[in-house]
Amino acid sequence: MAPRERSRAEVGVVSGYLLRLARESIPRTQTAFAEDVGRDLGTVQGWESGRRPLANTRSGDLLHLRRRLALLGADPGLLGQLGAAMDADRVLTAVLNPPADPADHPLAGWVQSRETAHLIAWAVRGITPPTLADRAGRPRRGPAPAGPQLAATDRDTFFAHLRRTAETAAAAGDRALLLRRQALYLASYDPAPDAGDWAEQALRTMRPALALRGYTPRWIEARTAATVAARQGDPEQLQDFITTALADDEHGELANLAYWGYWLGAMPAEQPDDGFMHNPSPAAWNPVHILQGLVDSLHDAPGTVDLYLHSVTTLLRLHPWLPLAEPATVHRFRERTAELRDGRLISQRSRRDLDQVQPLLQPANEQRTM
Repeated sequence: MAPRERSRAEVGVVSGYLLRLARESIPRTQTAFAEDVGRDLGTVQGWESGRRPLANTRSGDLLHLRRRLALLGADPGLLGQLGAAMDADRVLTAVLNPPADPADHPLAGWVQSRETAHLIAWAVRGITPPTLADRAGRPRRGPAPAGPQLAATDRDTFFAHLRRTAETAAAAGDRALLLRRQALYLASYDPAPDAGDWAEQALRTMRPALALRGYTPRWIEARTAATVAARQGDPEQLQDFITTALADDEHGELANLAYWGYWLGAMPAEQPDDGFMHNPSPAAWNPVHILQGLVDSLHDAPGTVDLYLHSVTTLLRLHPWLPLAEPATVHRFRERTAELRDGRLISQRSRRDLDQVQPLLQPANEQRTM
């Protein structure tokens, strides 16, 4: 029997591309860099092209590589995402080549971060992560790929397998909820003409969770279903979720901020499952980091913009000192929300949320005179 052809993603296409950007930021040629890290040229070329998975490097050698890059002056922002890039490669590999046991899938045993999700989207859709836009767009010598994009056939296979993974997880019931919701979220990046119809069909079995009020064990399932529906052009489910599962429910509000804290990197530890939202504590996250991440990520997407606004206003009510600690961030938020108020994009619920925190949004000198 002929051996199965290895997919390009199996050999670390995302982390390899990020390593290349890090090397070029020093800057170093491949030959000079190979000498710097004590490896032959072929090894460095294999890392960067993805033929040799960077994640398969021995932990001690990987630690040495990271430290040498730092000492050579590589961009810290790129070095900081190498771990997420290796996680992205693991997910791409598992989707393209599904494990025999779904429990062994990386999406089944670890809550993915925003950095990992964005790096996956970079590989399958060519969408440069916002945090890397300036770095990835730097002038480079000669012809060079614009990102770690998979071949067209691999992209098609990725989304086809991702759908199958989500469907298989749905049939497995509660024990595969994490795998299901994360596969469903990544599938929302699918540009295929039938992606919206498939997502609508997949979401039907999750609709009972959307009917529940307040926080329940199915709260995160409802949040995922509502956000995916919004990404597919149906903002009403997310707006309803804000009203029924967040507003006026303390646990729901704290769970939402805990999720943002994890997604935005404002919590110190990786999470193996969604249990951290069952007992959320404000002491577990950095509110300044969450505020900065939400304001910087705020974009004009129906439904999604309402979730961002509600989350920011909840955070401000919970931590009313934030405007004094982050005046520049609050100033950007105040200017952005003034534009949104003048349009028709945001819901009436969002307008009421903004009204409630309006005194907190005033410049510090105006607050002192009120």
